[in-house]
Amino acid sequence: MAAKIREMAISQLRRGVLEFCVLALLRDGERYSYDLVRALGDADGLVTTEGTLYPLLGRLRREGVVDTTWRESPSGPPRRYYRLTPDGQAALGGFVIEWTRFRDSVDALLGNGVLR
Repeated sequence: MAAKIREMAISQLRRGVLEFCVLALLRDGERYSYDLVRALGDADGLVTTEGTLYPLLGRLRREGVVDTTWRESPSGPPRRYYRLTPDGQAALGGFVIEWTRFRDSVDALLGNGVLR
């Protein structure tokens, strides 16, 4: 039972931060969606699939935090590239501040044995 609860908690945490991890990957420039899937998969604990990422990217586009550009591909159909908008940069900046505060609070509790 404890393992199931732990896995559910990890899954919720992963879902809660995934969009900001995507925004962070776009911070330094535009990326093709497959590059995002690969980069997230390379990060320990953030394994994701295209089936998870594409709906998320669509929502981020509708919300105006990412913008897209279609480009011809040398090896197949045109590709959609994603980049941060100014609203996306602001959202990421706000999240970084809150995440740092949250992470530090959890680390302090775990380190002090309060949650053991």
